[in-house]
This record gives sequence, C-alpha cells and structure tokens, in this order.
Amino acid sequence: MVRERQAFLRNWVVIIDGVVIILAFAAGYFFSFHLRRTYGFDEMAFAIAPNLKGWWYFTRHHFALIAFYLPLWIIALASQGAYKDFRTKTFSNTLVNIVVAGGLTALALGTPIFLFKMVLTSRLFIGVMWVLTVVFLVVERQLLNLLLDYVHALGYNQVNLLIVGTGRRAREFIQVVKSHANWGLRIVGLIDDDHDMFGKEIEGYRVLGRIQDIPFVIHRKVIDRVIFVVPRLWLNRIDEAVLACEREGIPTSISMDLYDLRIAKVRQTDFSGFPLLEFETFAAKEWQLFVKRVIDLALAFLMLVLLSPLMLLLAMVIKLTSRGPIFFKQQRCGLNGRTFTLYKFRSMFVDSELKRRELEKSNEMDGPVFKIKRDPRITPLGRILRKLSLDELPQLFNVLKGDMSFVGPRPPLAIEVELYKMWQRRRLSLKPGLTCIWQVSGRNKIGFEKWMEMDMEYIDKWSLWLDFKIMVKTVFVVMFGYGAS
Repeated sequence: MVRERQAFLRNWVVIIDGVVIILAFAAGYFFSFHLRRTYGFDEMAFAIAPNLKGWWYFTRHHFALIAFYLPLWIIALASQGAYKDFRTKTFSNTLVNIVVAGGLTALALGTPIFLFKMVLTSRLFIGVMWVLTVVFLVVERQLLNLLLDYVHALGYNQVNLLIVGTGRRAREFIQVVKSHANWGLRIVGLIDDDHDMFGKEIEGYRVLGRIQDIPFVIHRKVIDRVIFVVPRLWLNRIDEAVLACEREGIPTSISMDLYDLRIAKVRQTDFSGFPLLEFETFAAKEWQLFVKRVIDLALAFLMLVLLSPLMLLLAMVIKLTSRGPIFFKQQRCGLNGRTFTLYKFRSMFVDSELKRRELEKSNEMDGPVFKIKRDPRITPLGRILRKLSLDELPQLFNVLKGDMSFVGPRPPLAIEVELYKMWQRRRLSLKPGLTCIWQVSGRNKIGFEKWMEMDMEYIDKWSLWLDFKIMVKTVFVVMFGYGAS
C-alpha cells in the first residue's frame, strides 16, 4: 500500500531532481556569463554567446562535467536520506540534507576535472552552478510538497482507511497514520469487538461497530482499505470479515496467517515498521495506474477540443427541439461507493425520472437495472443520440475531473447498488468508465448477471493492453450503434 506509493513517488522525485540539476547547469552558464560582463571579469572558455546556441556549444565541451555532476548529486542526496520519508521532513531537515549532499558533490567534483584535464573550466561557473543547484533543489522540494498537499486538500489521491482494533498496537498504528497525514491517508473510523466500545473515541476517531458490523460499515462509508491491527487471539473472529471484504473488492491488510482467498492476491509489505500482509483483489502497479490516468487526461482533453463544435451543435439542437435543460445530471456511485455527478446530454423529456415508476412493469432487463427498448420518455432526438452514444460525450468532463476513466465498469445508481448481491459490489472496487467489456459485447442484449460477470472478468484480468483493446472495439460499436437503445 504505502511502500509502493512511496517508491513510485520517490522515483519521480529522483527524475525531477535530475531535471532541476540540469536546469541549474544551464542557468549557471547564463548567470556566470552575465556576471563576467557586468563586473569585467575575464572571458569564460567556450562561452560564445548568452543564447541557446552558445549554451549548447558550451555544454558539448563540458559534457564530461555534467555527466559526473548529475549522478554525483543524486548519489549524494540518496546517501543523506533525502529520498526517504521526504514528505514528512521539516524545511530545516530538507535544507541540511541538500547542503550536506552539495558539500559531498563539491568534494567529488574535482575527480572529473582532474581526469579530463579540464583546466579551461571556469571556477566561477562551477561555483555559480553549485549555488544554483542547492537553491533550485530546495525550492523544488518546497513546491513539490505544496503541490502534493494541495492535491490532497482537494480530496484527490486520498485513501480512506477503516482500522479494526483499538489495543496498544492499534493505537500506535493510528498515531503513525496521523503523523503521515500528508501521504493522503484518512481514517474513517474504528472497529472493536467489545460492544461497550461502540461510539467511543480512540485517538480522535469514533468506534463505528463490532467486527460483525464491517459489511454494514463498508456499505455506508467510503472505505478504500480495511486494516486489521488486532491480537492473535482474534484470528478466528476476523475470518468472516476478511472474506466479506474480499467479496466486495475492498483490499485488506493484516499481519496474521493467510486465508483461503479465491480472488485476492497476497503480498507482504510494511507501514513504518508495521509488518502487513495485503490481500488485493485488483492487481495493478502504481506506474500502470499513473499511465492510465495520463491517457485519460490527454485523450479527454483532446476529444473535448476536437468535438467541441459537435457538442455545441448538439446543445443548440437539444434546446430548440424540446423543453428543458441541455444537460442531464445524475448522482452515480464511483470508486468504492464515492458519489459523483454524472453528466449527459438530455435525451428524455422533462420529469422523465418521475414517470419511471409507471413503467417499472415494462422493464426488459433483469436485476436492479431499468431498460426498455421503446421508452416513451425519450425524445426523437434522444433516440438518435443514444443510438450513436452521443449523449455520453459530456462524460468527458467526468474523466477530466477524475470521477471516471475511459475504460471501467459503468457507474451505477445508488438505488441499484443497494440491490446488488454481495459479490456484485466488487465492481465498485475500480473507477467507473465510459466503456467496458459489457459496452462492446452487446450492452442491452446481455442479462444483468452476465453483465456483472463481465465486469468481474475485466477487474481480474485488467491490463493497459486490455484497456486499449476495449477502446478500439468501442470505436466500431459506436459507429454501428451495436446494442444501443
């Protein structure tokens, strides 16, 4: 859980540091060039002009210097622990790490100068470059921390935890989580098997129920992970709770014996010294999820730009052909039960939702989903929009906001989720999408149970390649309107 996130973030910080060090090298050239002109110092070797062409000429003759300078800084920073728990370090600790690492780099920098006989290399340039590197790295760390704090403050990249246990070890664990709040961890509540503990507060968090209440709690609260920090004697008590979480696709972490799990994959990790075994029902590495999000953002932005004339035209036609708003907004359930507002072009007459009860007996879909072929609530234009899936274009804004992805299980209504069987709730363990296996396999021609099985298949077999194949198939499905109504 946390170790993988931190490793992913740490690798990115190393890359960003490398970019900053190269920028300091470039800035050092221009700054020292102007210092020499301002104060009448001697000309700098290989510095022909204060422009990009001059900088590139200078860099070519100092390639050995930058080839040593960059890795020296990264190694020195790593040796000082600058990449370990950097999110929890104070400004003074960060400054000391960078300055000491800079000192080690300065001492080691004489090696390439001596080996490659760089007698023409300006000592002023080296000094300016070194100072700028220290300043740039310090500023970069502060800006990075501010950016990550801002992202977490907006509610993005947060992990909602349900902690099972209130004993000494559990309290220590809660304190560690609280001290690492800027990692995006948020404790929703606690579980204790003592009935008298219900409603009490431990370390500032309320006890929400007993172990047997966990299925009820994860239905009523947005829970991303359940962590068991309990005595070994509770082993037989938590068996059903772990299996219940597995059935619903909620990851669990525990430091006890393994269970007979049929879906979740087990891996060992730790959280600041707490050994944990994690049972994941959705196996994806952080870099894969990052790539998936980047693709979502880039593709959604590109499509909104390219399709904006069409969307504007559709908005005008909808407004002119029927009374009511252009957009249809509806609350849907997203990742682990998070609710969000889904956007569509309105394809029905006004107050159509109120007429649904009258049409319930005509429902042609089994399960909690409502669908009929010749729905009288749909406008003539709406039938065309639905046939070509044009009514779903505004959901590109949901993708940009992060509520949805391009590929994933379709987002259900809260009332539908209430009627799900236990195993069907696992489809909420993944961010919903614009398209999915069900979407490209016939949609309304497929029964509800088979639809749910397809979503489970997608979750269990997920990969970036599978997403790509589904997106390619979606293009053909939309072109021919297969399964749409």
